[in-house]
Amino acid sequence: EGVDGAGKSTHLQFIADFVASRGRHAIVTREPGGTDLAERLREAILTQAMTPQIETLLIYAARADHVARVIRPGLEAGSWVICDRFCDATAAYQGAGKGVSAQLLDTLAAVAHPGLAPDRTLVFDCPYETAAKRLAASGKKLDRFEREDRAFFERVRAAYLARAKAEPARVRVIDATVPVAKIREALEHNLGD
Repeated sequence: EGVDGAGKSTHLQFIADFVASRGRHAIVTREPGGTDLAERLREAILTQAMTPQIETLLIYAARADHVARVIRPGLEAGSWVICDRFCDATAAYQGAGKGVSAQLLDTLAAVAHPGLAPDRTLVFDCPYETAAKRLAASGKKLDRFEREDRAFFERVRAAYLARAKAEPARVRVIDATVPVAKIREALEHNLGD
């Protein structure tokens, strides 16, 4: 988890390799996405203008399909599921970032993934300036979320940090401003305990 530009996607394969080195099978996936239907919904979510409520409904529709087809079957088979974004992202982006009510998010979560929550969430944290610089340097066309203003990014970041403070056993903050080797040391520490 983390704001766009924090570098979380950069470390997905490292995390999967670390899990595999401990003798566990890992499934690497992402949200929105992870299934054919969810990937089509992702495209709409990232490119089409829509209200925050419609955006939230589409994210939970994609998540429900993803959970049913990939996440639950993987967990039931004994695999670790490493997901690039999940429910913490929705609370941060749609909740804190766009003002969607926590009540709506909780209601949709109960439908889309009843009884399912991450065992561990790693939040890659960096200030707006770092994230913006990384996004600009990427050279790619930015999606709707990546083009949001500073105030939006700061609300999202604050929501992630608040979740980490409220649930320190589950949500761990990784300093995403340090060199890659230091980030990977922190990942190993937070995955190994």
